[in-house]
Amino acid sequence: MERIPVGAIFLPKFGAKLNSIAFSDKDISRAVTRITHEILEKNKGAENLTLVGIRTRGVTLAKRIKKKINDIEGIKIDLGILDITLYRDDLATGKQNPIIEKTSIPFPLEGKQVVLIDDVLFTGRTIRAAIDALIDFGRPATIQLGVLIDRGHRELPIRADYVGKNIPTSKTSRVQVLLQEDDGKDEVCIIEDVTKENL
Repeated sequence: MERIPVGAIFLPKFGAKLNSIAFSDKDISRAVTRITHEILEKNKGAENLTLVGIRTRGVTLAKRIKKKINDIEGIKIDLGILDITLYRDDLATGKQNPIIEKTSIPFPLEGKQVVLIDDVLFTGRTIRAAIDALIDFGRPATIQLGVLIDRGHRELPIRADYVGKNIPTSKTSRVQVLLQEDDGKDEVCIIEDVTKENL
């Protein structure tokens, strides 16, 4: 039988992944409720408010916020769906194989307080693309941003107005948002690749 040295430290094999749960289903529910109240407070109600969800899970979150606004204010506000694939700034590199999904904004944006909703804010490039896409549909009075998770590492001067949780991460880690409607459960995981570089 092989003897194990006293004080030996066991590390995962190279290439293994470590997962940690950063947000539970109750955490997500509380964050969505808080974001909803902050949106209503900042915009003094929902009279001139429009939500636009960024595909895919941004749309799911926007639908949840819309329902809560309806429950609180008794108003059904417009909700748009935005696919930003063609506005990405990395298409020209040839590294992407874009799958274009439907964008649906069947209402005027002029003069509206538009709140973009996404699941994770990272470099800011997705949001820049989303703003470019929105402007093609009209000129809102304001464009605000709500995200479930802000993980930092911004590459553009973009800041969220409403944040469910700030989660410090390494740039090589991945934040995975799972939502009941899309994935069968509500959960936010941090996935770390255990490589030579970060051991």
